[in-house]
Amino acid sequence: MARAKPSAADTALIAEVRKRGFSATPTQLERWREQAWLPRNPREWLGQGRGSSSGLRPEIVDRAVWLAALSRPGKSLGVVGWVFWALNDNKASAKRLRAALLTALDRPFTRTRIGEIPDGDSDEAFQAREEAAARLLKGRRAPKRDFDGTLREYAAEAGFDLPRSPFSVPNMYHQALLEPGARMMVGGTDHVSFDEILDSWETAWPHHAVNIEALRAFYRDAELAGADAMAQSPMAGGMAGLRRAVEDADDPALCAAVRTCTKASGTLTELLKRAIHEPVILTRLMNHVMWDQWVRTGGVLVDGHAGEAAVALSTVQFLIVPGWAEDLERYLAFMETLLIVQRTDAAFTGQ
Repeated sequence: MARAKPSAADTALIAEVRKRGFSATPTQLERWREQAWLPRNPREWLGQGRGSSSGLRPEIVDRAVWLAALSRPGKSLGVVGWVFWALNDNKASAKRLRAALLTALDRPFTRTRIGEIPDGDSDEAFQAREEAAARLLKGRRAPKRDFDGTLREYAAEAGFDLPRSPFSVPNMYHQALLEPGARMMVGGTDHVSFDEILDSWETAWPHHAVNIEALRAFYRDAELAGADAMAQSPMAGGMAGLRRAVEDADDPALCAAVRTCTKASGTLTELLKRAIHEPVILTRLMNHVMWDQWVRTGGVLVDGHAGEAAVALSTVQFLIVPGWAEDLERYLAFMETLLIVQRTDAAFTGQ
């Protein structure tokens, strides 16, 4: 609970927030501190016999302003709160962050009873995984278009041509891909054969038989060489593997992964807003491997549980997929440069 009378430092902090056009109450300040989103005002030693006092630091004022701007009555901060924990980069905040990521990963599986599946490769375990995957898909419908397809539809209506990778699937959430995807989420890649996966891709990716056959040949060659072509997939261990990635990451690595993923999503969101008036931005964004590897599969930050799940999955990929973190960091640097260019152009043109 907030003090009956706020300290002088808190009174000054509230005044600074008000100067920036927002409002905060003593109760809100205490609540944000309880959640480890807002640091306490540091106490400064005044000298022998003079005691100490609390002063304001610019970073605390900035944090309070952001919290005041983003807080809504009865609404969770969600991923925004994760950002503050990741910025804190300490043991207590990392513990909160880890718990939030695991909750986001677990949430879609609450009705699957995945925890009741027996271990091992018995017929009973196989059937239990199949039933859990079916429960995961129950009531879910595949969209006709994913984010990429929706953008292309609007661009076509506007007479603007967007680039497409020759290896780009028309709809990442095609109905044919959902069933094997759910089975992998439950049981890992061992639960779904590579041929089953490619058959699904063939349905979702028509007129690309050459690419499909090239993937089949790659898998066969890997198998003959004694290698597992699916071992580097983030889905190799299914849901259990995703959880392990978060559980096993050390605190600094976990905080760094969330900082990068959320910063990248924020930068992407700003560029997409600008692309409404400058469609060429989309062309630049799409001409990068991370458009298919990240933007289309969760890079765009949305509100609510879906946004939390997307950040959690991006965090897992950042932690465990070889080369993925480096690719995202390069893409972030590219987006930041593109954003600077757009802001500079806007300043000169007055837009």
